[in-house]
Amino acid sequence: MAMSILKLRNSPALRSAASSARIGVSSRAFSKLSEGTDITSAAPGVSLQKARSWDEGVSSKFSTTPLSDIFKGKKVVIFGLPGAYTGVCSQQHVPSYKSHMDKFKAKGIDSIICVSVNDPYTINGWAEKIGAKDAIEFYGDFDGKFHKSLGLDKDLSAALLGPRSERWSAYVEDGKVKAVNVEEAPSDFKVTGAEVILGQI
Repeated sequence: MAMSILKLRNSPALRSAASSARIGVSSRAFSKLSEGTDITSAAPGVSLQKARSWDEGVSSKFSTTPLSDIFKGKKVVIFGLPGAYTGVCSQQHVPSYKSHMDKFKAKGIDSIICVSVNDPYTINGWAEKIGAKDAIEFYGDFDGKFHKSLGLDKDLSAALLGPRSERWSAYVEDGKVKAVNVEEAPSDFKVTGAEVILGQI
């Protein structure tokens, strides 16, 4: 069974889908996320943690943000990445969205969200360091439940990162997924940048 899954994930058909202008990969093969999926229903009871300092966390009594607050009634572009302070994430993925904010606004996007399997304090420090916090909303998925619910979790122990996520992006309207892209490998940056998702809105 494991070999069958491995062959499916590395099949030519999957690689072909990864370069599609409409869908980054076959979401059926890669995740539970596909066009038409209600992202809040796909991850029931899951909340994310808005990036903040430790003191802000204490003052907010370590509050979390329900997915419905993030997606319902809004046009949202969300992208997930393996981790704060990592190479491709810092040097390419986040900058691609930061540099296209005006284009997203022109298309009526309400918010651009970055989510990572990190605690909200680490992702807050990282967002501030790369100068992106004012343009992009950052959220932590500290226990990985959000990504696990969507089938986007990834074991990156080989890179000493432990349980993390795939590199992915999606356009979501009122909670419904309109487009989704997932890289073949978390180190890739071919289908999840801002330019691709802009063409899908």
